[in-house]
Amino acid sequence: MKNNSQPNRPIWFDATDQTVKIIDQRALPHELIIEPLYTVDDTIRAIGQMYVRGAPLIGVTAAYGVYLILTQKSGDIHYLKTECERLKAARPTAVNLSWAVDTMLSEILEEPDAQKHVAFALKKAGEIAEAEVERCFQIGKHGAKLIENISTFKKGKPVNILTHCNAGWLACVEYGTATAPIYVAHQKGVNVHVWVDETRPLNQGARLTAWELGKQGISHSVITDNTGGHLMQHGMVDIVIVGTDRTTYTGDVANKIGTYLKALAAKDNNVPFYVALPSSTFDWNIRDGVGEIPIELRDPDEVRMVQGQYENQTINVLVPPVDSPCVNYAFDVTPGRLISGLITEKGVCDASETAILSMFPEQKN
Repeated sequence: MKNNSQPNRPIWFDATDQTVKIIDQRALPHELIIEPLYTVDDTIRAIGQMYVRGAPLIGVTAAYGVYLILTQKSGDIHYLKTECERLKAARPTAVNLSWAVDTMLSEILEEPDAQKHVAFALKKAGEIAEAEVERCFQIGKHGAKLIENISTFKKGKPVNILTHCNAGWLACVEYGTATAPIYVAHQKGVNVHVWVDETRPLNQGARLTAWELGKQGISHSVITDNTGGHLMQHGMVDIVIVGTDRTTYTGDVANKIGTYLKALAAKDNNVPFYVALPSSTFDWNIRDGVGEIPIELRDPDEVRMVQGQYENQTINVLVPPVDSPCVNYAFDVTPGRLISGLITEKGVCDASETAILSMFPEQKN
């Protein structure tokens, strides 16, 4: 992705100093801060405090976290397993976290020579990263067809796409999930315009998605979270595409808080509502998303404080009365019945058990 000769991935292994490095996304868009990860504790902090965020990126970061466990103490299987459990507990909702850790651990344990574990883990973490890149690219190819079809129907007029939160390359490794179809369509010359929800409380849309789209030269407008329904009522949204942190095999989707309300508005206004995700974001063990997906309850200060720039300094500003209690649910669940389709690396399918398992027959019991 284009980024003015700056790092174009949110995580990478720097071979010059043998260090895992990440972009501290808390500082964007006003500052670009690179943070090194030396230990599993660094990794847990980066995931928990949202230096990195987005389901695919959390998974890749966790994979490198397993590598860092081994650099601290290789050959002690009990220590490895214990630290992997700590790593998996860093955030509860994104299923990619446990998927990546479990994948790393199971494949490492298949190698009987403990002296090879560190090198193997580094190689495997890189493979997981590249696999996510490829999955996101394929999501882009499949999803772009939806946008192209709308463009043809509109005879080249702008296709207005609404998205929520940040499901771009910052949340993945490259391309993103919800943004991948936008990037591919834009590269093909399709006239697109993106409505970017600000995404309170941490404003990942206003801070991150807008920053990404601007770097790619894609037309976009930042809107308040409550504007989407109005735009849909007035025919100003052609399609909604969002990402997901965990999706059940029956099609229920957990995404950033507020996604459910967008899905309801889209349903009421006959606007197609799509969810883009790699197969690593499916939870093949959960059937009822509303009842079973754990919803993260985060620090109330994320609601109380708003980050911005004032006189060239990034500062936090208190919004409500200092003694007003705040509650901060990070995600909500959109039932599959409200979803027009899931855009995966294998293609687009209905958000239903039958369609999902037909797309991924290897997951059938």
